[in-house]
Amino acid sequence: MSICTSLSDELAEPLAATAATARTWLLIEQSGPWGAKALTESHLDERLGRELETAGAGTGVRVALIRRPGRHADDRPAARHQVILAHTVPGQGWIRRAELSDLAELLTLDLAAAGAGEHGGFGTAHTGGPLALVCTNGRRDRCCALLGRPLAAELATAGHSEVWEVTHLGGHRFSPTMLVLPYGYAYGRLTEASAKEVLAATAAGQMRPALSRGRSCWERPAQAAEQAVRELIEEHAAETLTVTQEPLAAGEWRCLVRHADGRAWLVEVVQGLSEPPRPESCGKAPGTPVRMDVRSVQGLVRQFPAR
Repeated sequence: MSICTSLSDELAEPLAATAATARTWLLIEQSGPWGAKALTESHLDERLGRELETAGAGTGVRVALIRRPGRHADDRPAARHQVILAHTVPGQGWIRRAELSDLAELLTLDLAAAGAGEHGGFGTAHTGGPLALVCTNGRRDRCCALLGRPLAAELATAGHSEVWEVTHLGGHRFSPTMLVLPYGYAYGRLTEASAKEVLAATAAGQMRPALSRGRSCWERPAQAAEQAVRELIEEHAAETLTVTQEPLAAGEWRCLVRHADGRAWLVEVVQGLSEPPRPESCGKAPGTPVRMDVRSVQGLVRQFPAR
């Protein structure tokens, strides 16, 4: 059976514009084993998981389970659970957290408001450093377990950041993958050294374009546009760029990328397919994953005021 990460790497499949899209993340601590569909296949109450998944649909909120790195015996679930709610839109981001004994309280959350950037007073503000979320769900894809779990354990031991294992970030073939809060950038094909570099950069208000899969608050065309501008101007500051996109035709978009200093660029993005075929996940039949290709980048006359 092929390893999807090896094939993707050998074929030099681009990392850019492959991040899962979510303006806001709802992360629920749930110890023990996870199934492929972890919200309904874990120690989390199945009905609660289904209701949260339904409530989050179309709101811009992505719901996932998290747990501390280490061994995960099928033991009695913890009496209390950490819950993290994080909004990642540039200039509007926040992280809130709470410790709950009854996770059914989460059903009172207004997820539509959370997706729009309103936390409604949930929990308390997170005042610590970056949060590292490493995808480790081997039931979803074995690469995430084989490559993600050792990375999560190493980062936790190093103590550079608060580290969690997470159920699903998409893009198994880019494992090990990691989402970093507060900015919501996803990274792929990490090593222990490069992951630590990413976390140090995040703590300094920076991001690392070379390893980035995109900022999760943007749709994939906007992720591609942001990446193109970052590479063009060698910009690493996390909060300096914002992106809006509009469709031009089927599979084509025009994106406006704005810099906090007033510069702006028009970026045209087209949808393509990654050839030759390769499995998007271990055990799946080979396919041609959708990719976002930048057709042009046009600098505009400085006309937008800095934020």
